[in-house]
Amino acid sequence: MESAFKTVEDYSCEVKQTFYKGGEKSEDYQFKFYFKKKKRIRVDFAHPHSSLIIFYTEGDKEATILPFRFLPAIKFRVSIENPIIHTPAGQWINQTDMGYFINFLSKNLEQVKQKDDEFYEDKDQIRFWLSAMDYIEGKNLEKYHIFVSKRYWLPTRIERYDLGGKPLEVSTIQNYAINTHLSDKLFNP
Repeated sequence: MESAFKTVEDYSCEVKQTFYKGGEKSEDYQFKFYFKKKKRIRVDFAHPHSSLIIFYTEGDKEATILPFRFLPAIKFRVSIENPIIHTPAGQWINQTDMGYFINFLSKNLEQVKQKDDEFYEDKDQIRFWLSAMDYIEGKNLEKYHIFVSKRYWLPTRIERYDLGGKPLEVSTIQNYAINTHLSDKLFNP
């Protein structure tokens, strides 16, 4: 995945996320995610905030929120630390791209003892279980079930569980479009 991602200049994908509290489903999100090297991010929500767009550029301490895409003159700048733009799990906007996730995987494969028999492969994908410190603060040990497309060598499904096996989050990533030369204008609020 690391070497495949090095060749990615930009990508977009559709994401469905379900968050859990106490093992019970609590919130669902759907959005289109855009990324361009130098870490430019755009998130267009479809559910629950169907007109919301968030923009972020690496190094900025603030993100731009466009609450109504049909009224582009109305926009707000908020700190990336502001909980209003964090995921329900607490993830910041600068922790949402695949490069961040791949670095998280590599770090935990090196630092956290893994079981040897938790890797599966078929003709289209690989999937594996990973013991890892949580991806937000790196303080709590969790289990991740990760599905990776052999076509793109990027995750297509990420399931996160506590050590007791209760689900915390499930993300399904589909319809990747890679190196399509996304316009810089797409990332300008």
